[in-house]
Amino acid sequence: MKVHFIAIGGSAMHNLAIALHKKGITVTGSDDEIFEPSNSRLAKYGLLPQKNGWDKNNINESVEAVILGMHARNDNPELLEAQRLGIKIFSYPEYLYEQSKNKTRVVIGGSHGKTTITAMILHVLNALNIECDYMVGAQLEGFDVMVKLTDNSKIMILEGDEYLTSPIDRRPKFHLYMPNIALISGIAWDHINVFPTFENYIDQFKIFIDLISEGGSLVYCEDDENVKKIALKSQKNIKKFGYTFPEHKIIEGTTIIKNDGKDIPISVFGKHNLANMNGARLVCNQLGVNDADFFEAIKSFSGASKRLELMKKNSKTALYKDFAHSPSKLTATIKAVKEQFPNSKLFACMELHTFSSLNKEFLAHYHGCMEAADVAIVYFSPHTIELKKLPPISVEEVKNAFGGNNIKVYTNSNDLLSDLLNENWENKNLLMMSSGNFDGIDFKELANQIIN
Repeated sequence: MKVHFIAIGGSAMHNLAIALHKKGITVTGSDDEIFEPSNSRLAKYGLLPQKNGWDKNNINESVEAVILGMHARNDNPELLEAQRLGIKIFSYPEYLYEQSKNKTRVVIGGSHGKTTITAMILHVLNALNIECDYMVGAQLEGFDVMVKLTDNSKIMILEGDEYLTSPIDRRPKFHLYMPNIALISGIAWDHINVFPTFENYIDQFKIFIDLISEGGSLVYCEDDENVKKIALKSQKNIKKFGYTFPEHKIIEGTTIIKNDGKDIPISVFGKHNLANMNGARLVCNQLGVNDADFFEAIKSFSGASKRLELMKKNSKTALYKDFAHSPSKLTATIKAVKEQFPNSKLFACMELHTFSSLNKEFLAHYHGCMEAADVAIVYFSPHTIELKKLPPISVEEVKNAFGGNNIKVYTNSNDLLSDLLNENWENKNLLMMSSGNFDGIDFKELANQIIN
């Protein structure tokens, strides 16, 4: 079989391409630009396109299926040629469903925590030698790829993103997976360019619940009122399991949870991550894993890439990076670090990088979300705003939107980097939060310079 990927360089797309290649399927692909780590990883498996750009000659009768990435436009010449030839066109969530429709599908949804919960489940199943296929949104320690597809596994673990499926399919991705077991971690308005009102956004999760198979299971976070409300109101014939964060304590920077009268030290921290852990535990219970085995396995889970990821530390300072960019994620992540290290001053830096965060009307939702930080830094690039074709915003507007006397705003990443490097970091921690990289800041190099 030959499958062609239009926009092969995307995070999920290139991982799916590698997964199909490993399965013995002939894979080709194209993209107008491919960044790291996709570039190197595709090259490693001989899947990197020879040149950038689109070419309708890539599509011919030898191609049995096309997988269309969200990055492509609906007038893409390769897409138009595939449509002309009548070749079957899949979005990547459609293709994942096709590959897993005879398996038990576990879908992890929610505005935040999806990747971490999915990663926790995969870590536990892997530790217990329970075979499963998967798709997860971040690179995980001990896993070569972010997508795995086999003919033998009876379980498929899927991170369920609520963003749109493809340029020609405007459904949220997680509506296509038809879960047997589903989890919703929380609902906080996101993707306002697609879901113009909060009510419209919540509706996507109501639909998600309705798509759970009859007799299936829903695991949901009881601490989130929006999640709890739609979970309890649903009339679907499914089992429902609510969760919150477990009893715990922090001793010398290590979080310890209690289970069955035993103290269990774990590597991750923060109430949101402890709640994530309980959600993952309930999902694993549905897959036949008992609590004792779950907690023994989860002790060695150190987190997913860019999710409160420790870059470097010494006895006086630690630097973390995190994917947080929405108001609820910022609040939870900042509080987690501050509670874990109450005697250290916390510098929290976030980048306004997504469409929603750079929208002038949405900025007001950030009010007070960084108040737990001792020093709160907000960075945005006026050039990025231009590229996204959004109205300009000013430093003063951003400062007023976030509120608080601890807010500093930067629009030049070199100035931000210089000020961070000139700081005395004794008994201070640094938290860098973005879905981008602050216009070229190398987090690893920054950590090395600060710690050394």
